[in-house]
Amino acid sequence: MCGRYTLRHTTKDIVQRFLVTEVIEATFAEMEPDLLRYNIAPTQPVAAITENSPRVLEMMRWGLVPFWAKDLSIGSRLLNARAETLSEKPAFRAAFARRRCLVPADGFYEWRKQGKMKQPLRIHRKDDDLFAFAGLWEEWTSPDGSPLHSCTIITVAANELMAPIHDRMPAILRPQDEAAWLSRSTPTDELMSLLNPYPEEDIEAYPVAPIVNSVANDGPNCIEPLDDSQELTLFG
Repeated sequence: MCGRYTLRHTTKDIVQRFLVTEVIEATFAEMEPDLLRYNIAPTQPVAAITENSPRVLEMMRWGLVPFWAKDLSIGSRLLNARAETLSEKPAFRAAFARRRCLVPADGFYEWRKQGKMKQPLRIHRKDDDLFAFAGLWEEWTSPDGSPLHSCTIITVAANELMAPIHDRMPAILRPQDEAAWLSRSTPTDELMSLLNPYPEEDIEAYPVAPIVNSVANDGPNCIEPLDDSQELTLFG
């Protein structure tokens, strides 16, 4: 699964990396566009890229709220979508067919069981560069008539690096596959072929402090690596 992640790159970095042609500034009302994020959590506003030509960057609520939902509460249960059942689940079927997105990130967290405790780890590319989670998005209309855009992050089976930590991981797209993921003309079977465990040789995991357990903590200390002595001290 994917329940927390990091995005320590500016809007300019995202625009350049993903060839964004339009930024919906109004959606950044609750967050400064260049606020670096070290502990992004569910239901918070997150950056997402939609369409293919032009590519549009906007902030969406993390936790998919289907267009047919009665209220927002369902979103907290739809943070992730399993790749294997995208075409079957009513909550994801329409979005998978017509509303796919890229969710920019530069790392994510997972928790490894360690005795009675859980050790948080940060997983990132070895070059610590930007990448894109494969995502879906929806537009929901609130009772007062205002629209809400929300998104979910797709997950796949874990690669060899992740398997000892968790049996699932977010679907990270290869840069050359991002355009096909966004395109409305890509056939379903081709879309499914893009959703694979990311190559383990390109990523690494390291332990971080348990401050990431609290969504209130969102600073550089969230991603600082622990050395062996600190890990033993904190987690026994």
